[in-house]
Amino acid sequence: MSLTRPSDPAVLASAVVDSLIIAADPQAREASIFYWDRGLPYLRGVIEAVRALAEPRISELTERLMSDTTNPAACFALHAALTELAASPGGTDAEIFRRAWLTESNCRLGVHLGPRYAATGSRPVSLNELRTLPCGEASNGDDPEVLVVVPFRDRSPGQSRLRNLVACLLGLRDQSAARGSYEVAVVETDTTPQWQDTITPYADHYLFAEKPGLFNKSWAVNVGVVNGPGEPGIICILDADVLVDRDFITRNAARFRRPGTMGHLSYRDMWCLDETSTSWAISERLRRRRAEADADHLRAFVLRRPPGCCVWVRRTAFHRIGGMDERFEGWGGEDNDFAYRMDINSAFDSYGDALLHMNHPSSSVLREDGELINAHIPALSWRPNAPIGDMHRFTRPLEVRASA
Repeated sequence: MSLTRPSDPAVLASAVVDSLIIAADPQAREASIFYWDRGLPYLRGVIEAVRALAEPRISELTERLMSDTTNPAACFALHAALTELAASPGGTDAEIFRRAWLTESNCRLGVHLGPRYAATGSRPVSLNELRTLPCGEASNGDDPEVLVVVPFRDRSPGQSRLRNLVACLLGLRDQSAARGSYEVAVVETDTTPQWQDTITPYADHYLFAEKPGLFNKSWAVNVGVVNGPGEPGIICILDADVLVDRDFITRNAARFRRPGTMGHLSYRDMWCLDETSTSWAISERLRRRRAEADADHLRAFVLRRPPGCCVWVRRTAFHRIGGMDERFEGWGGEDNDFAYRMDINSAFDSYGDALLHMNHPSSSVLREDGELINAHIPALSWRPNAPIGDMHRFTRPLEVRASA
């Protein structure tokens, strides 16, 4: 028996099924082009091993699943057949399971397909529909303990990110924590304040920071922390596409009661929901006012250990490391860099909360060499030589910026 490879037939069957779905479904690449690209050689190995099997039933079920990766019945039928194969004498040593576990051990993408996903329905929830819901209670506190900073830009034709932001903010308005204990600041960066009128009813604070060109999440976060209200002791950096549960603030704030705690990631894995699951989760959480969305109804590609979508830090720890690295432009690498610097300089923890990422078109791109757009920036090298979070950093004349 292997010390490192599981012998449970169901676990090995899941490794095969998940690999096939990730290889066949274009949305897996949309979830993370970087993770998908790194796992591709291993995924191809699983497909080769499945097609080399002299098992007509498994071959038939494999083709059925790969032609419709959203079908729970096809997924569970193949899983059952593979479990039976693995449970047969010597079955766990078959090449298909060896390659599948190699993929599981080297690919940072996984799959969640809830057994009730087929009953979820596919009617999309629109921005206009969300705007008919009550805005929720605004903050009534003068000295909040927690500031949630949400960096934002939406230039997509369908305004999917704006829809997601409003859903995120509505979720933050529906919390078990006392409303005066936390405030929410949205920082929109663009050439003009495109969505101020839409955002303002749902956010305690709206900040516009003008910036042409590529989106700069790091700078937007720093702007929110530096220019936000008061000096709350705890900062939550939250992606605008996260749908939070009702105890989100209470649970994460309480973690700072642990001695020596300076920050944490609230999650280990991020669930990138498809549009069907996104709309269902939004409806359950916001229209039906559930405390959280039932995972049995959801389908998602699971990103393993991605830093940055929901980070909680003490304000002192944030400033000690100079905030986020404002040299990062576009999408890719800025979250890793911040987490690395937090981990080196602080007592930085991670927890296993569910993190639901609502669907939107992918923004990530790879360079021609297969690296992320910001790969040229040395890790852990941020040493700001001017105050961070300067709202006018990208609009001052070049000569003024050069002398700053």
